[in-house]
Amino acid sequence: MDKKNLLVIAIVLLILISLGLILNNFLLTGKIIKEKDAHSSTIAICNETNYCEDYEVECEGNKTIKTTPTGFAIQQAENWKDPRENHNPENPCSSS
Repeated sequence: MDKKNLLVIAIVLLILISLGLILNNFLLTGKIIKEKDAHSSTIAICNETNYCEDYEVECEGNKTIKTTPTGFAIQQAENWKDPRENHNPENPCSSS
């Protein structure tokens, strides 16, 4: 093969790879926009002894999809009161 053929093949491959990356990006963006009601946040969930553990909560609307511990926790004082308003540990997505 001469240099001209190799150059043409290289340019065609570069164009095909570029088109693939561009189309893949559009497809991913479209899926993200369709899931506009999906979101995640972190929330501390405390037990009766004021031991609070931080969780990442994935939501779809007001529905909890997944809850994952972050590994962060704190033991609050015995007389500590949770200052958060509208906090619902049974459904953390309803307050996000």
